[in-house]
Amino acid sequence: MDEFFKVLADETRLRCLAIIFTHKEVCVCELIHALGLPQSKISRHLSIMKLNNIISQRKEGQWAFYSMHPELSAFKQKVISLIIQEQNTIRLFQADNKKLASMNNRPVIADR
Repeated sequence: MDEFFKVLADETRLRCLAIIFTHKEVCVCELIHALGLPQSKISRHLSIMKLNNIISQRKEGQWAFYSMHPELSAFKQKVISLIIQEQNTIRLFQADNKKLASMNNRPVIADR
């Protein structure tokens, strides 16, 4: 449990997680656009969340799509939901969502 909270203690990971949680599944390119951070930094944070089974990855051709891990416990889902609900009141997180909404040529995802 300690590692779970350590993962959530980083702002960049929380920003990524907020977008993934809100949009169900996103591509790395969408996170890069929304957060305005380099691919290497975002990939490093996604890797940490994957190693801790918070998110999962699906590859489709050259694209890598990220979503919440399907086996995430109800407790962890609730904690993440509450954190993101609070984070969405902060301008930085609101700006991330606005940037993502303005992105042209977003990858097409069937469930979106």
